[in-house]
Amino acid sequence: MFHLVHYQLPFIVNLLILLLSAKLLGELAERFGQPSMIGEVIAGVILGPSLLNIIPGAGEIKVIAELGVFMLIVLAGMEIEVEEIRNSIRGRNMWIALLGFLVPMASGIAIGLIFHFSNTFTIFLGLCIAITALPVSIRILMDLGKLNTDVGQRIISAAIFNDIVALLILGIILDFNDSTKNIGDLTVSILFTILKVGIFTAILVVAYHLFKLAKRKVNVVNPQMNKFFRYLRGKESLFAFVILFVLIFSSIAELLGLHFVVGAFFGAILIPRSMFANRDFERVQRSISGITMGFLAPVFFATMGISFNIQSLNNLWLLVVVLVASFFSKIFGGYLGGRLAGLSQSKSFTLGLGLNARGIMELVIANIALAKGFIDVPVFSILVLMALLTTILTPFLLKQGFLLIDQNNGKIP
Repeated sequence: MFHLVHYQLPFIVNLLILLLSAKLLGELAERFGQPSMIGEVIAGVILGPSLLNIIPGAGEIKVIAELGVFMLIVLAGMEIEVEEIRNSIRGRNMWIALLGFLVPMASGIAIGLIFHFSNTFTIFLGLCIAITALPVSIRILMDLGKLNTDVGQRIISAAIFNDIVALLILGIILDFNDSTKNIGDLTVSILFTILKVGIFTAILVVAYHLFKLAKRKVNVVNPQMNKFFRYLRGKESLFAFVILFVLIFSSIAELLGLHFVVGAFFGAILIPRSMFANRDFERVQRSISGITMGFLAPVFFATMGISFNIQSLNNLWLLVVVLVASFFSKIFGGYLGGRLAGLSQSKSFTLGLGLNARGIMELVIANIALAKGFIDVPVFSILVLMALLTTILTPFLLKQGFLLIDQNNGKIP
């Protein structure tokens, strides 16, 4: 591939080139009626080692990308109510979350067995195929204006379930990566990981009930909170409060061994918005949206493109099998789960399409596997390509899926 430069540019210049390219190609994607994130990912591929090799995929740029994930999750969580999430996974809706994870996981394990990979790598491959990237799914649904629809909420709920279960399994694998351990050690590792998830869940439940109790006394709490923020002399105190509130839950998740994305999402949902004046809370939302959509999120998606290196793809057969299995197993799992949950064929099919984006969570697991020596660079590049293609194709197909739903509901003649 053609490399434009052979020396390291200053960080601020790299950031300028990356953001400018991401915004330009994102705008171009919007002009063609597609989510801007597609252009942002393509910008990263062009600037990364696959083509020009201008921007490094590590260092300060990666830190900004992590902030992009965090702020994207905060923004989405602020638009979702707890009751909506709870209703979407209640009763038969649990089939969507279960089959949307188990069917792709089984296909990944089958590939590992067919290609005679090690047991650890086989499980990692299953996780990478089974995962649904919560931040990417949220961004796609937000770009399409479908985040708060019935299908959109079910996609998000299933993505949350997928991420939590995948991280639970990941924790067990990392705790049990020594072949000399016996079944007793494995049992202890599993129980300890489940305990960590249970502790985090208990913290969320307690916080939820406390805020629910405060909501009943909003006439008392709201004036006190407004008085407190008027007393503070620092600028944007409410904005800082919201970010600190979410960071608390993200930190708790990280300390318990979970990914910060899980903590950030639930923390954003639990923000006690009823304690603030509506105009103040909407102003905070606009501030977060401006920072996220205008700066941090484009950098994050462009960094995904930078992570890909086309030169390391040397196993074409494995590449084709992984791509086909990852794509169709998610659609089938989501469709089957939707049908068992009582949804129509069009909604079930759209659900399967919406669960297909991998992105950050799949790359997190792939990076861990590479760092631990469970996979090599060529396999890592296959997993990155799988994440990129499913992320790029999902907005196109999901848009058509929602059009199909509208047609069946008589909204489009």
